[in-house]
Amino acid sequence: MRGLIMDYPLTIDRLIRRANQVFPEREVVGIQPSGAKHRYTYADLFQRVVRLMNVLRALGVKRGDRVATFMWNSHRHLELYYAIPCLGAVLHTLNIRLFAEQLEYIVNHAEDSIIFVDRSLVESLEALAPKFKTVNRYVVVDEDGEVTETSLKGASGTPAADYETLMAEANDIEDFPQLDEYDACGLCYTSGTTGNPKGVLYSHRGIYIHTLCAGMTDILGISGRDTVMPVVPMFHANAWSVPFLAPFVGAKLVFAGSNVSPEVLMPLILEEGVTIALGVPTIWNGVLHYLREKGGDMGRMHSLVVGGAAAPRAMIEAFKQEFGVDLLHAWGMTEMSPLGSVNRLHRKMDDWPRERQLEALSRVGTPAPIAEMRLEDDEGNELPWDGEAVGELLVKGPAVVSGYYKHPDSSDRFTGDGWFRTGDVATIDENGVLQITDRTKDLIKSGGEWISSVEMENAIMALPGVVEAAVVARPDIKWDERPVAFIVGKDSQGPQEAQVILDHLSVSFAKWQLPSAEDIRFIAEIPKTSVGKFDKKVLRAQL
Repeated sequence: MRGLIMDYPLTIDRLIRRANQVFPEREVVGIQPSGAKHRYTYADLFQRVVRLMNVLRALGVKRGDRVATFMWNSHRHLELYYAIPCLGAVLHTLNIRLFAEQLEYIVNHAEDSIIFVDRSLVESLEALAPKFKTVNRYVVVDEDGEVTETSLKGASGTPAADYETLMAEANDIEDFPQLDEYDACGLCYTSGTTGNPKGVLYSHRGIYIHTLCAGMTDILGISGRDTVMPVVPMFHANAWSVPFLAPFVGAKLVFAGSNVSPEVLMPLILEEGVTIALGVPTIWNGVLHYLREKGGDMGRMHSLVVGGAAAPRAMIEAFKQEFGVDLLHAWGMTEMSPLGSVNRLHRKMDDWPRERQLEALSRVGTPAPIAEMRLEDDEGNELPWDGEAVGELLVKGPAVVSGYYKHPDSSDRFTGDGWFRTGDVATIDENGVLQITDRTKDLIKSGGEWISSVEMENAIMALPGVVEAAVVARPDIKWDERPVAFIVGKDSQGPQEAQVILDHLSVSFAKWQLPSAEDIRFIAEIPKTSVGKFDKKVLRAQL
């Protein structure tokens, strides 16, 4: 027997419609490239989304087309977050930090038809544009509303257009198409594994349910009384759901733009009354040192959400003791839309000694209600939640990837009964608190972004005169982890200077991925295991 409940599609247009109907006066505030503030309401946002949908129609965008953004956090990026999926197309957020070859691969693999690009980032795409096979139009996003001089041209030779000019020419007729909640609405690529980046194709239903969960009191806990500032980029894992959640619940939304230094963030936090902000530990570590040096407080801020890397326990305690701000660990993956857990003290932990509370808060938290989890050993046996058993973390849920986009050979990431293998090694204690202890692949996470040790090793070993190379992570206060390369040369024929290695790596790695000169170490032999593999645990122990 089936229940007698309406078949009500869970689609993204419902989120922005609610913001317009219930919270039309709430604001979206952002810092523009010139440094000037832009301010408008959710009612204004809704009207511009309607107009932008008509712009996309005029550009020939059809249901299922991939439309890319190459942009910083801004109100215009927010408009695209809604207009593209509400039209039935797929929002593809391009990570501006990726190396050129990765961007080329991603755009061509996704078969993007249009790229919206911030004026400050135009130059980054100009050299790549001839290599994009399917892009037939570029739209430059500029606060001045002027046509930017650029060599960017679509596949048919169409010159780049200006965002605000297109918006001014479009009509404001409201025409939202009927969508299926299982339709694709977003596409993010993850570079968290070796090889080419893999695409995660989100559905309207998955994003809608994820938004409902993210707003729960024990998850992000964002309400209409909050002013929220996502410092996490909108090109990274849906900005942790904030662009969808804030309008849905009526929270004021603040964007810092491209400059996320403490000198920019702190005045914005105080002037706009930010109550909750989200970003990687590097951001908040910088804010902490800035406040200690310059003085002052954090105004109305009550919570900082930290993800992408582990936050030092000392930083958690410092924000609480010195500024009365809760620093909340979160964990998730692009493949999970992305939230998997957020660490808040359970009711039964309220009476624990502070030392024990800090120990709990230094972990990554309780699984979110939409993220079912289990641990497995190497033989596939399920492990207990006792805080001692260590195994690979597996997840499933309504916002978890079921397969990678146009990537049929990804079955090794899924079990026969439908669980997704995260690649993380973890423990879960008797209170349901998750702790990530390691990664199954030797990846290095620096400033919230992945660096592949295997790819770097292969690149170094491709250099004439190099016999062996092993790359491992060393702890870093600012970036969480940084790569260290151990290199064995072929007698005097091998490279002897770190700069030779750096020059070679700079051809295939972005600048932020490169190790420092001090972290390139020439040694006589790399320790090996009994089966002849590099024994990286010995190298890590030396660090």
